Amino acid sequence: MSGTVTAVSRNETYGFTKPNRDSVTLLAGLGVEGDVHAGVTVKHRSRVAQDPTQPNLRQVHLIHEELFEEVRALGFEVAPGAIGENITTRGIDLLSLPVGTLLHLGEEAVVEVTGLRNPCMQIEDFQGGLLKQVVGRDEAGNIVRKAGIMSVVTAGGVVRPGDPVRIELPAEPHRPLERV
Repeated sequence: MSGTVTAVSRNETYGFTKPNRDSVTLLAGLGVEGDVHAGVTVKHRSRVAQDPTQPNLRQVHLIHEELFEEVRALGFEVAPGAIGENITTRGIDLLSLPVGTLLHLGEEAVVEVTGLRNPCMQIEDFQGGLLKQVVGRDEAGNIVRKAGIMSVVTAGGVVRPGDPVRIELPAEPHRPLERV
């Protein structure tokens, strides 16, 4: 299973949308160089308020570009970086990957998948009604989160649009993604 990076984004300051860039540099153990969420410990404001010493399991946020097409069909306009992700991909079912999956991005960078993004009210503030499209319930009543996955950087490197993404699954038994 493989895919492609379609966009890369980062923001030096707190803000919901992250501007697209020609490239981003991933730093092992930290995240995206120059991004406000990079660091060993949590950087998301709500998590810092709970416990600023928590490990940062949300160093790099990835979203599948196919989600944008899905919500576009419902009348929403979402472009890469618009809802806060660092890396936009195509051709990979990110949400079905197990915890511990390694994603090889470009020539050198590797991230380890830690869990699902927990969509927040900022998505609703971005476009009314969008939150309901990226978080809902399945037929059994289980919560379904579709706003991407979170990861930590295990090997640094430069990532650019057009770079290949290679998937390396962890040893079985696989653990399904939960929110982080």
